Amino acid sequence: MINREIIRIKIVQLTYAYYQNGNKNIDNAEKELFFSLSKAYDLYNHLLALIVAVRGESQRRLELLQAKAKREGTPEPPQKFAFNRFAVQLENNIQLREFIGNQKRTWADEPEFVGKLLEQIEQSQIYKDYLEGEDSYEADREMWRKIYRTLIQENEDLDNLLEEQSLYWNDDKEVVDTFVLKTIKRFEEKNGAKQQLLPEYDSEEEKDYARKLFRASILNADEYQRYMSEASANWDFSRLAYMDVILMQIAIAEMLTFPSIPLSVTINEFVNLSKVYSTPRSFGYINGMLDAIARHLIRQGRLMKQLETPQASSNKPKKQ
Repeated sequence: MINREIIRIKIVQLTYAYYQNGNKNIDNAEKELFFSLSKAYDLYNHLLALIVAVRGESQRRLELLQAKAKREGTPEPPQKFAFNRFAVQLENNIQLREFIGNQKRTWADEPEFVGKLLEQIEQSQIYKDYLEGEDSYEADREMWRKIYRTLIQENEDLDNLLEEQSLYWNDDKEVVDTFVLKTIKRFEEKNGAKQQLLPEYDSEEEKDYARKLFRASILNADEYQRYMSEASANWDFSRLAYMDVILMQIAIAEMLTFPSIPLSVTINEFVNLSKVYSTPRSFGYINGMLDAIARHLIRQGRLMKQLETPQASSNKPKKQ
C-alpha cells in the first residue's frame, strides 16, 4: 500500500525535521521515517474499521427500532443497511479483526462521531436509492464505495478527529483514501473473511527506496546544495526558501540514486510537493531550478539520464 507518493511526503517532512533537531542522528531519524510510514498503514486499517463501526451502530439502532415496532404494532424498519453484506464481510475480515484487536483506541471511543456519520448516511440520496435498489452483494459493495467517496473522503469532522488522534495522519488521509476505495472495489463475496487487504508494502523494493532516498538526501546534502549553486546562475539562490532547498535536495538525491526513475517524473513529483509545503510561488522556481540542475548534471557527466521537457502537474494543491 505504501507507495512512492507517501514515501516522498514522509521524507520531505522527516528531512526538514532532521535539520530542525539540534541532536542530529540519522539512524534515529530513519527509525522515525519507518514509524511514520507504518502510521499511514494504520490509518488505512482505521478507516476500514470505520465502516465496521457504522454498520455496528446501525444494527444497534435497528434492534431498538424493532423492539419499539413490536410494542406499538407498527411496521418493522428496513434491515438492508444494517446487514449490508460487504460491511458484514469486512467486519469478519481476519486481518482487520486482528488490527482492531491490537489497538488501544478504536471507533468505540468515538460514539458521537460514528452516530452522526450514520445519520448523514441515512439522510443521503445514496442511502435512499440503495434501499430501493437491487438486492445483491455487488450493490451492497457499490453503495459503500459511493458513501465513502461522498461522506468520508471529504469530511471536515473526520479530518479534525484524525488530527487529534495522531499527528502523523493529517498529511496521509488524502492518499490513504484512494487505497481504501481500491480495497472496497477489490472485495469479492466468495473470499469471505479471508479476503486479502492491501499489504503494508508491495515489496521490499519500496522499503529500500525509502531508506536509500532518505539517507542520500542527508548524507550528500553539501554536494547536492553545491549543484544547486552551480546551476543557479540565472536564479537568486540566496533568496530561496529553506523548504525549497529541502525539496530540491531530495529531488537531486532521487535523480542520482535511482536511474530507473525518469527525470520528468522526479521533477513533477517535487514541483507538486512544493505546492503543498512551500510558498505560493515556489513551484515555478523549483520547476525551473530542477530542470537547470538536471541539464547541468548531464553536461558534467554526473547524471546518465535523458531529460524530457518537464510538465508540472496542473493538479490542485492538496489541503494543508
